[in-house]
Amino acid sequence: MIYQLQHLLTNTAKKYPEKDAVVFGDDSITYGELDKLTNKLANALKENGVQRGDRVGIYVHKSIPSIINIYSILKAGATYVPLDPNAPNQRIAYIIDNCNIRCLLTSTTKAASLKGLLEEAKSLEVAILTDNSREFAEELPIKLIQWEEITSRMDDQLPENKGINTDLAYILYTSGSTGTPKGVMISHLNSLTFVNWVEATLDVSSEDRFSSHAPLHFDLSILDIYVSCKVGATLCLVPETMSMFPIRLAGWIAKNKISVWYSVPSILSMMVLHGKLEEQDFSDMRYLIFAGEVFPVKFLRQLMDFIPNAEYYNLYGPTETNVITYYKTPKLDPERTKPIPIGKCCENMEVFALDKEDNVITEVGVEGELVARGTMVAQGYWGDEEKTKKGFVNNHTQSHFSERIYRTGDLVILDESGDYIYVGRKDHMIKSRGYRIEIGDIEAAIYSHDGIKEAAVIPIPDDLIGNRIKAFIALREGVEMTAADLRIFCSEKLQKYMVPELVEFREELPKTSTGKIDKTTLAKGEQT
Repeated sequence: MIYQLQHLLTNTAKKYPEKDAVVFGDDSITYGELDKLTNKLANALKENGVQRGDRVGIYVHKSIPSIINIYSILKAGATYVPLDPNAPNQRIAYIIDNCNIRCLLTSTTKAASLKGLLEEAKSLEVAILTDNSREFAEELPIKLIQWEEITSRMDDQLPENKGINTDLAYILYTSGSTGTPKGVMISHLNSLTFVNWVEATLDVSSEDRFSSHAPLHFDLSILDIYVSCKVGATLCLVPETMSMFPIRLAGWIAKNKISVWYSVPSILSMMVLHGKLEEQDFSDMRYLIFAGEVFPVKFLRQLMDFIPNAEYYNLYGPTETNVITYYKTPKLDPERTKPIPIGKCCENMEVFALDKEDNVITEVGVEGELVARGTMVAQGYWGDEEKTKKGFVNNHTQSHFSERIYRTGDLVILDESGDYIYVGRKDHMIKSRGYRIEIGDIEAAIYSHDGIKEAAVIPIPDDLIGNRIKAFIALREGVEMTAADLRIFCSEKLQKYMVPELVEFREELPKTSTGKIDKTTLAKGEQT
C-alpha cells in the first residue's frame, strides 16, 4: 500500500529492479540498487539517533547522491530539509538551527565548507558523506561518517517505519517578506495527492524520461522525482551549470531523449532565444510543463513552433499548495499578447476567489484573491505559528466543522471558459498618482516587444506621487533601444500613468536560485 513517498520506490523496485532510476552524466543507478542502498543509509541514520519526525538536512549539489539522500531520510521515518548548496552560510545555519537539524547528509565537496558552517549552526551533531568523489580527512567538531561505512553495510533491508501519511515528508524554505526564510511543512499526503494527480492527468509510463531541472529546495522538483519513480520512468538530472548555456541545455535534452520537461518559463525562454532549437531533434518530447512565473506569450509561441508535437501545460500554485490549477495550452493565435490562463482546479482540490469582504466570487471578470482547500494544502510554517495563522486560516465559507484553507495572496479573475486568469500579487498592486496599478500588466506590455529578452518592473517609493515605476530591461542580441523608445512603445499599449518613468538596461537580469528574475535584488539596489 502506498501511503508514504518512499513506498513509491519500494514498489517500483519490485517491478523494475534492473531499470535505470536516475541518470547523471555518465553515472546511473537502477531501481533495485537505489532501493537497497537507501535501506542501508536509512538504517545508519536510525543507528545515529535519527527518529521518526526528526529533520535531516540535505546539503549537496544535484547528483545521484541527492536522490539517495531523499529516500533514505524518508525510509528512516524522518523529514528531509533540502538546503541550497549555493546559499551563504548565514542562511544555511539559520535553517539548520530553526529546524533543529542534528544530522546532515552532505558530499565530500560541500563538506569542506562545514567548518565555517559549524561556527554558526549549533544544533549539528552528525554529518554523513554520501559520496567518495574525493578524500576528506579534515577533523570536525562533530561525528563524521564516511560513505564507505554505509556502502559496506550488510543490512540492506527496509528499516521499520510506523509512520502515517500525515507525517511531514519535507520542509521547503522560501524567502519571507521580512527576509527571514519560512519553512513550508509538506506531509506525505500533501505530496502524494499531487503525484497521483499528475499521473492521472498525464499519460506517463515507464518508457518516459523525465528531466530534473529544479533544485531540491524548489517545489518544482517534486513532480520530477516522485512521478517518475511512481511509473518506473528514468529521471535525468540536469547539471546545475547547464542552465547558463542554452545551446548546451538544448543539446542535453535532445541527447538524453527527454520526454517530460518541467521548469520555470525563463529557462525555456532563454532556450528559444539562444538555444538554436532548430538544430536539435526533439521528437521524443511529449510534455513541456512550466510553472513559477508568467511565460511571455511571444516566447511560448516560438517554443511551440520549434517543438510542435509536445503537449504544453501551465501549472500554478505556491509552495504552500504545490500545484492547484492547470491549463493545457492550445496553439496560440499569432496576434495574442495577453498571458495564458492558470486554468482550472486540479482534481481532489478546490479553489475559489474571495472579494475584499471575504465573500466568494462566482461572477465572470470580478477580481479576487485565490484561496485553496484540500489535501495539497501544506501544514503551515515550521516553528512560526504567527505566520501560519495569517496564511492558513479557518474556512469561513462553511460552519459545520473546522477546516483550514490557504490564502495565496494572488489576485485572479474567472473567464467565460471557467479558467482562472492570474492578475498579480496583492502586494504587487501599487498606487501611483492615485491610480491602482498591477505591475504584471506593465511587464506583459513590455514583453510584447520583439526586442525584449527579459523585463522586470518595480515601484520606487515617492513622497509626492506614491510610487514611480521603474523597468529593468535586457535586450535581445543586436537590438538597440533607448528609454524613450521603450516609453513610446508602452504608451501605445498602456494608460499614460502606467508607462515606466525610469528605465535601466542590463545585459542580464539577476536570478534567484530557482531561476526566477530576482526582483528583491533589483529593489535593494534602488534603496542603497
